[in-house]
Amino acid sequence: MVSDNTSIIRARDAMRKGIVSIDGMATAREAAAKMRSEKVSCLLVKKRHADDAWGILVVQDFIKGVIMPGRSPEEVHVYELMTKPIITVPADMDIRYVARLIYRAGIRRASVEDGGELVGMISLSALILDNDFF
Repeated sequence: MVSDNTSIIRARDAMRKGIVSIDGMATAREAAAKMRSEKVSCLLVKKRHADDAWGILVVQDFIKGVIMPGRSPEEVHVYELMTKPIITVPADMDIRYVARLIYRAGIRRASVEDGGELVGMISLSALILDNDFF
């Protein structure tokens, strides 16, 4: 067996630390304003209670749920646009497997979980563009 001297890069090493969240009752206009102010392309939608699941709102959701049908951003709520439940990856998962999971699931990003808490976000583009792994 050949020994591999490369160190394993974990999800925690490549993630964007912290999460930006919003309430599901917020309007699409409020969500877009929060995305602009926080300089993010997605928001995690808060759980309504302990047994609920996290949701996610991405830019494409605004296109599909507000712009294309010609709806007013003041009348559309986040819960109408979001995807729920989200896909999470463990903070200690090898990024090779993170990338494979995200790609195969047909999504662009996943939240990173450590000890039952969401601690960050990881995206396929960030693996290539925001890190020096190549």
